[in-house]
Amino acid sequence: MTDDITTHVLVPVANEQDARVTCEALESTVERPVEVITVVHVIEKTEGYMDKAPLEARQEQAERVFSIVEDRFADGPLVRRELRYGTDVVDEILAAADDVGATAIGFSPRPSGRLHRLLSGNNSYRLITESEQPVVVFSRRNPDDR
Repeated sequence: MTDDITTHVLVPVANEQDARVTCEALESTVERPVEVITVVHVIEKTEGYMDKAPLEARQEQAERVFSIVEDRFADGPLVRRELRYGTDVVDEILAAADDVGATAIGFSPRPSGRLHRLLSGNNSYRLITESEQPVVVFSRRNPDDR
């Protein structure tokens, strides 16, 4: 199975900057060719409260996120879009990975923001322990810094 770990990577991205950083990290970290990248963007719904931004604006942001990844990998691998809506970002990422048949979930940690909070503390533990797929962290560290 380890030979196939990067065949189909599900990559959660939170915003445009996260998409750029994740693409760069994915290119520089994964040595074996990735055949399919499924980009998942979760529009978080807040139960019982007003949403952070209008739905249309959040859908437009998702479109920009998807376009960044598609443009970066225009010559391959195949890029698929997965737009999710839910109150629990981790549940949506895990469900998306199962639904698309991903062989791994990969992400590049961000210094702050929603994805960073997702992957620090209980949410990271949940993602790692509840996932049926391996979880791969793409390092942001520059290899020349060693």
